[in-house]
Amino acid sequence: MKFLIAGLGSIGRRHLRNLIALGERDIILYRNRLSTLPDDELASFPVETDLDAALARHPETVIVSNPTSLHLDVAIPAAKAGCHLLLEKPVSHSLERIEDLRSAVKHGGGQVLMGFQFRFHPTLSIAARLLAEGAIGRPVAARSHWGEYLPSWHPWEDYRQSYSARADLGGGVVLTLCHPLDYLGWLLGKPKLAWAYTATLGDLGISVEDVAEIGLRFPNGAVGSVHLDYVQRPATHHLEIVGTLGTLRWNNTDGSLQLYRATEATWKSFAPPKGFERNWMFMEEIRHFLAIARGETTSCCTLDDGIHTLEIAVRALSKNGMNLRNL
Repeated sequence: MKFLIAGLGSIGRRHLRNLIALGERDIILYRNRLSTLPDDELASFPVETDLDAALARHPETVIVSNPTSLHLDVAIPAAKAGCHLLLEKPVSHSLERIEDLRSAVKHGGGQVLMGFQFRFHPTLSIAARLLAEGAIGRPVAARSHWGEYLPSWHPWEDYRQSYSARADLGGGVVLTLCHPLDYLGWLLGKPKLAWAYTATLGDLGISVEDVAEIGLRFPNGAVGSVHLDYVQRPATHHLEIVGTLGTLRWNNTDGSLQLYRATEATWKSFAPPKGFERNWMFMEEIRHFLAIARGETTSCCTLDDGIHTLEIAVRALSKNGMNLRNL
């Protein structure tokens, strides 16, 4: 199977290393050579700087891992060419050309796997099963909290020039850390935006929002909220779901999940597999993508899922929300 990786920043290189670890070597790199990382690990792979030339090599699969605002420049032509796409989140930085992408995927015939790797977290998967089994009764409220200090993400580069900090590349905390908007929809059903507040408060010297509070309403009537920020130290990422018969608590720091059943008045703990670390999710994701490309399964996180999450994020940033800089 032939792969094309578009964008060789940190996530593109992670996908490259994981493909190699799984025995894949027929890989083409499409890049503009603007990455701030060394090129040593890329030396043995063919490089194209023109997308038409890259697609003319007839890859069956394309990994879209360039900056968010450039996703559709690659995804639409690749989908038209019939390629299967692993499309990094979010789909794009706006809703423009989204219908063009839908049409390209439909006519090209490939499948899309959205790059929301928390779908492959082992204890979040347990949480999904427990919710489906009614372990905590009917969910009534959920809260996800994710704060992580932006300057610590990529110590090899000036964070102010990274895509996460630049509006022209689709940065800002809402789009960059939109994972909870996806996994809450996976766990509880696709939500609607109720309200949103965003602000630039962290003294980071960036112009995009670095703090956000987002309110959600789920199909069964449950309410939820998501906190996102580029400021918090130490990094904190956790989730709590309250139901009529109990509570689920998940902590990304150690990967643990706790279940409280009111009928038993006890907590039960679930731990991730021995040796679990962050790349485990990406490896499971790429294995799933390979299975999709081989025709063995269908995508567990579709383009429609990704578009729904993008719609919430864009609306949270739009006039439907409220930016505290304007108060």
